[in-house]
Amino acid sequence: MRIATDIGGTFTDLVCIDEENCRMVAEKSHTTPPNFEQGVLDVIKKSGLSPESIDTFIHGTTTIINALTERKGGKTGLITTKGFRDVLEIARCNRPDLFNLVFSKPEPFIPRYLRQEVAERMNYKGEVIQPLNEEDVKSAVKYFKEQEVESIGICYINSYANDQHEQKTAEIIRSLWPEVFITTSSTVTREWREYERTSTVALNSYVMPTASSYLNNLSKKLESIGFKGKSYIMQSNGGTTTFDQAKEAPINMVESGPVAGVYGSAILGQIIGESNLIAFDVGGTTAKCSLIDNGEVKVTTEYRIGRTDNYAGYPIMAPVVDIVEIGNGGGSIAWIDEAGSLRVGPQSAGAVPGPVAYGIGGTEPTTTDACLLTGRLSPGNFDNPVDMEAVKSAIVKKIGEPLGLNADDAAMGIIRVAESNMYNALKLVSVRRGYDPREFTLVAFGGGGPMHCASLARELNIKKMVIPVAASVFAAWGMLMTDLRHDYIRTHISPLAETPVEQINDIWKEMQEQAEKQFIDDGITASQMVCQYYVDMRYLGQEHTVKVPIPAVPLKEEDKDIIKERFHEAHEQAYTFRLPNAPAEIVNYHLVGNGGLTPPKLQEIAPQTGDVEEARISTRPVCFNEVGWLDTPVYDRLKLGAGAQFSGPVVIEEKTSSTVVYPGQNVCVDKYGNLIITEEGE
Repeated sequence: MRIATDIGGTFTDLVCIDEENCRMVAEKSHTTPPNFEQGVLDVIKKSGLSPESIDTFIHGTTTIINALTERKGGKTGLITTKGFRDVLEIARCNRPDLFNLVFSKPEPFIPRYLRQEVAERMNYKGEVIQPLNEEDVKSAVKYFKEQEVESIGICYINSYANDQHEQKTAEIIRSLWPEVFITTSSTVTREWREYERTSTVALNSYVMPTASSYLNNLSKKLESIGFKGKSYIMQSNGGTTTFDQAKEAPINMVESGPVAGVYGSAILGQIIGESNLIAFDVGGTTAKCSLIDNGEVKVTTEYRIGRTDNYAGYPIMAPVVDIVEIGNGGGSIAWIDEAGSLRVGPQSAGAVPGPVAYGIGGTEPTTTDACLLTGRLSPGNFDNPVDMEAVKSAIVKKIGEPLGLNADDAAMGIIRVAESNMYNALKLVSVRRGYDPREFTLVAFGGGGPMHCASLARELNIKKMVIPVAASVFAAWGMLMTDLRHDYIRTHISPLAETPVEQINDIWKEMQEQAEKQFIDDGITASQMVCQYYVDMRYLGQEHTVKVPIPAVPLKEEDKDIIKERFHEAHEQAYTFRLPNAPAEIVNYHLVGNGGLTPPKLQEIAPQTGDVEEARISTRPVCFNEVGWLDTPVYDRLKLGAGAQFSGPVVIEEKTSSTVVYPGQNVCVDKYGNLIITEEGE
C-alpha cells in the first residue's frame, strides 16, 4: 500500500491506494497545531489502515511556511564575504507599491549582530581573487558559539560560479562545531543575484532546526505505530525527496502541500486527454491556482513569501511550482471594514475554533457558514450536529445588520465577495499572463473548489470543468502520482550563437553527473532517472529571462536554431513581442531529474446501470448567483456510475465536499468517476 498525507490549515488529508485490492481510501481529520505530526497519526487511525501494511509514505506539510510566517525558526548566524554583510539589509530598491509613503523594507531574519564577514573573494568567472582567510572563519565560529546560535548559513560573493571557499568553510565549522546546522549557498542554489541567494541561504538555515525536529518526530511516531516502509516528503518543485535530503534543504518544502494538487492535475490531464488546465484548489484557509500549459507544470525560482501589494516579502531562489495563493477558503472570516464594505479573508477561523457550523467555539461567520445557509452544503455532511440558528444569527449579527440585509442576502454577499477574490486569482494565472481561459479546462478540488467552480468558470468563459474523485483530498492523491525530483540550476551567461556546442554540452554533462550522484544516494539507479533540460534566455541587454525547453542532450550545432525559435515563441507569449534579429543569450542552465517512484494506476468505476434518479438523496432549496432560490435535486456521488448524465441545477454530495452545478450546465461521469461539467451547447 502507498499512502499520502497532506497537512492543511484546517484539515489533514489522507489518500491510500491499495493496488492489490483495487481500492482507494480517502480520509480527513482536523489539523493539530502546533504538534502537526499528531494530525498525521490521527488521520491514519481514522482511516482504519494497518501501518504495518504501508510500503510507501509520502507527506506534504505546512511546517516550513508556518515557521517562516510566524518567525518560529532557530537562532541563525550568517558568514559572508567581507564587505557584503548588509546585503540582506539593503535588499532591492524596487518597491511593490511606488506611492506608499510609509513603505518599510522587510526586516532580515538574521539580525546584523549575527552576520559575520570573512576575507575571501571570487570573480564572476569563479577565479580566486583573494584566498579564504581560515582564521576569520574560526573567529566567526567562536563568536556564534558565544551567541548560542543553532544554525549557520554561508554565502560568498560569486560562489555560484565556484563554491570552493564555501565548502572549505563548512569543513572548518564541522570540525570545530559538529552539532550546529550548516547551509552553504551552493547547496540550495547555483543561480546568480546576491541578495536573492543570500536570502535563500538565510531562510534555509533559519528553518533547518524546525524541519529536522519535525521530521525526526514524525519518523519516530510512525515507527511507534508499526510503520516500516519508505518515507518521502513533497517538495515545492512538484516532486518528492527523502526525509534525509529534506533536512539538508528544507526551504524546498516551503510550498510542500499546495503544489501536489497542481502536479496531480497535470497527471489527471494526461489520463483524460486534457493538456491545457487551470488547477483550482480551495481549502479551509486559502484558495490556490496554477496554469498548466500543454501538459507542463510551470516552475519558477522567483518565489517570495509574505509579498503583498505594499510589502516586498522575502525572495526564495528555490524551484517552486508557479501558484497564486490568496487568503480565501472555507474558514475565511467575513467582516466589515472601516469604510463599511464587506470583506472576506484573509483572516481564517482555521481548525480551532473553526466556522460557527463546527460548534466548537467559532463565533465569526465564514464562507462555509454562508454556503450552509444558502443550501450549497448540507448540515448532514458535518462530523457534528450543526446549529443552523447559531449560523444564521452570526451572519445576521456580524454582516446583515451592519449592511441592512436579511440573512439570505448577507450569506450570498459573503459568497459573491469570496468568489470575486478567487476570480481575480484565476485571472492572475491566465489572462494577466497572456493566456485565454477559453482554451483551458478547470480542474477544481479541495473541500471548496467544487462548490465555487461552476460560477467562476462561467465568469471566465471556461467551457469545461473536471471534479476529480475524492476532490477534497486531491492534493494528497497528487503526491501519490509524483516521482523523486531534484532541480539543478546553474548560471553561466553566454551568447547562444557564439558559444560552441561542445562547451554547452560540457556544462550539461557536469550537471548530469551531479544529478546521478544525488539519485544514487537516494537509492535510484542512473537507468531509472529521466532528465529534462531547459535554459533561461533573454535578448542581449535585457534584465530578466524566459524559460525555454531544449532538445535532448548532447546537443548538435543545428539544435541552436531550434532553441532560438523556441525562445522567440516563449518571449512573445510572455511579453507580446519578439525581436527576430536581436542576439539572444543563455543565462541559466536548468536540469530536472525525475525517477524512482512508479505511480499507481487509476481504477475505473462500474458503469451506470439504472436511472440517475436512483442516486437522488433529496431535493432542497439552493440559492444561485443571479437566479435566486431554486428547488434543487441532491445526488450521492458514490451512487453515480460511469456514463451517468444529467443537467443542472443540481448538488452532488460526497463525504467531504459538494459540487454545485448551475442551471444551463451539464454533468457527465467519466469511466474513472470524475465529474465532467460543461456549458449547454458545448
